[in-house]
Amino acid sequence: MARVKKDSNDYVIRVSPSLAEVDAVQWNALLAQQPLPSPFMRHEYLSAMHKSKSATPATGWTARILTLHDGDELLGGCALYLKDHSYGEYVFDWAWANAYEQHGLAYYPKAIIAVPFTPVPGTRLVARDADARSLLIQGAIAWCRQEKISSLHLLFGAPDDIATAAEAGMMLRHTVQFHWTNEGWPTFDAFLASLAQEKRKKIRQERRKVADAGVAFRHARGNAITPADWDFFYSCYERTYYEHGNAPYLTRDFFRRMAQDMPDNWLLFVAERSGQPLATSLIAIDEQAGAKVAYGRYWGAIERVDCLHFEACYYQPLQWCVENGFDRFEGGAQGEHKMARALMPTRTSSAHWLAEPAFADAVERFLEKEGRGIDNYLEHLDERSPFRKPGPHS
Repeated sequence: MARVKKDSNDYVIRVSPSLAEVDAVQWNALLAQQPLPSPFMRHEYLSAMHKSKSATPATGWTARILTLHDGDELLGGCALYLKDHSYGEYVFDWAWANAYEQHGLAYYPKAIIAVPFTPVPGTRLVARDADARSLLIQGAIAWCRQEKISSLHLLFGAPDDIATAAEAGMMLRHTVQFHWTNEGWPTFDAFLASLAQEKRKKIRQERRKVADAGVAFRHARGNAITPADWDFFYSCYERTYYEHGNAPYLTRDFFRRMAQDMPDNWLLFVAERSGQPLATSLIAIDEQAGAKVAYGRYWGAIERVDCLHFEACYYQPLQWCVENGFDRFEGGAQGEHKMARALMPTRTSSAHWLAEPAFADAVERFLEKEGRGIDNYLEHLDERSPFRKPGPHS
């Protein structure tokens, strides 16, 4: 516990080993006040990560929850983790770790302010106001100095978080994701009509291949997702990871807790042939802060069908978004191929502090060069928009 001052006020920053020590009602109430209050920062979601043994010291995630208090009132908080690897983050710093090792320095453990295994932009510093947000990030850096931690990384932060981190002296890094924005199309066909003929034709061909293979889809939301559906989803999710040579990040118990504690935030698409399931796609959904947003999260299949991945992960969710008036669909990390499905490039940001001045200088030069590359990449992608251009051949 440490005391921090702002003007004449005296606040307390606490560091807790578990989110269970933080009042869930106060945490969620603060989150609801943020500009980008994604469901992945809810107390229930983060707690499920820990209680399900998905993000624990045994898997390389040691929680250090920072909270800012004025007496008994919670003014702010962030989920900070000590990491002994860089898996499950989606902002890649392996080269930085290797450089430290080559110079005989320890990069791990490092500290990150992030949602485990969830590369979704949104609030990371849950705070009552700008002052509380500033005190949180300053407190996190001070704690890292005190504990002799090599570095602090705030990943996929909301614009307010990133601006606050920059003011505190953290270096900024940008990456690209692909998001779909609803322009008010009344039907999925109307959406397709907004695309260039080549893209429109390709999507229809891909959808036809799935239908011709005898595959149909159903979807279920919230409590309508049955335990059998969740079990089948997990078998698909688990299989996909093992096919790529990795164990799944999330346990079956994590999804059991999601079904129990946050059912309304989940939408499941199930692909079936002759009534037998063969693939699933799990989407997170949120309707806070005046926006209706869907997030592509997990998918898997027990049988290979041509174009099934595109149908399950893009076309079914996009059609559902159009039909249900959702404003945005975020397709997750990476994937330039998503542009052909009308998910457009979007800049995402993280912030970084390194304790070693020489390495901080080197990383800052690298980030400046990388940032110019990202700017050029975004310009290049913008020239390849899948949407129709005015003219007789669109």
